[in-house]
Amino acid sequence: MAIDQSLSPGSRSVILCADDFALAPGVSRAIADLIARGRLSATGCMTVSPFWREHARLLRGLEEKADIGLHLTLTDHAPLGSMPRLAPQGRLPSNGRLILAALAGRLDRSEIASEVERQIDAFEEVFGRPPAFIDGHHHAHQLPVIHDAVIEAFERRLAPYGGYLRLCCEPKSEIMRRGAAPLRAAVIDALGRAFARKTRARGIASNDSFRGVRSFSDREDIPRLFERFLDGPGEQPLVMCHPGFVDDALAARDHVTHTREAEHAYLASETFGDLLARRDIRLTRFAAGTGP
Repeated sequence: MAIDQSLSPGSRSVILCADDFALAPGVSRAIADLIARGRLSATGCMTVSPFWREHARLLRGLEEKADIGLHLTLTDHAPLGSMPRLAPQGRLPSNGRLILAALAGRLDRSEIASEVERQIDAFEEVFGRPPAFIDGHHHAHQLPVIHDAVIEAFERRLAPYGGYLRLCCEPKSEIMRRGAAPLRAAVIDALGRAFARKTRARGIASNDSFRGVRSFSDREDIPRLFERFLDGPGEQPLVMCHPGFVDDALAARDHVTHTREAEHAYLASETFGDLLARRDIRLTRFAAGTGP
């Protein structure tokens, strides 16, 4: 059952964004289910996925309930075009290798820019319009060289239609207070600082607060995690999440599996609905005044 998300005086708005749409059939079904229930307000799509065109049909009719964006993918998958430097064997590098290459200045700007364009093209070919936002699988969109290509593509192709970029920075005090995977959150924050400065200096729309980094351990208390994620500063906060159902395709493509099912179960539950009502939180799309 969808919950009442009508805005009341004093209520807070939060963008709750599911990553990895089209990664695997179970992930796409779980995300579409939560959007339909009003339990998500955004999702990022992996247009490099062989499932993309088929799974995009699950989002038809849901565009008014959630921002549908591009989950730029430059790790672990096959690119949409030739990338002889980054993916010489036809497969993109691991997250660690990509970070090292970016920090060492070994990425080819032209090659990256061409793949960003191809992934946006693949989105537009299905929806007939640009994505509502760009973020990145493994936060790759905020790395050196990559973030310049993302900003250029955004300003030329998305900005005329609105849209926003996901920033992954958050105050160190909030990272430590929350206590969820603090080292990982601090690294993601540090890697995204230059991107955030450039984005804000150019007046590009973006979230002003970010949460959702976790360890994906079976020992994590998911209800407690989301209580912490939903509690924090910002007028346009974005909380990322990773719901899904486990299937063979997911097991073959990603190491995060059963915790996705636990996230879906919690986000679909009355317990989560009660948390939103108790804290007077409304799950919204990015643009002010819109929502499920």
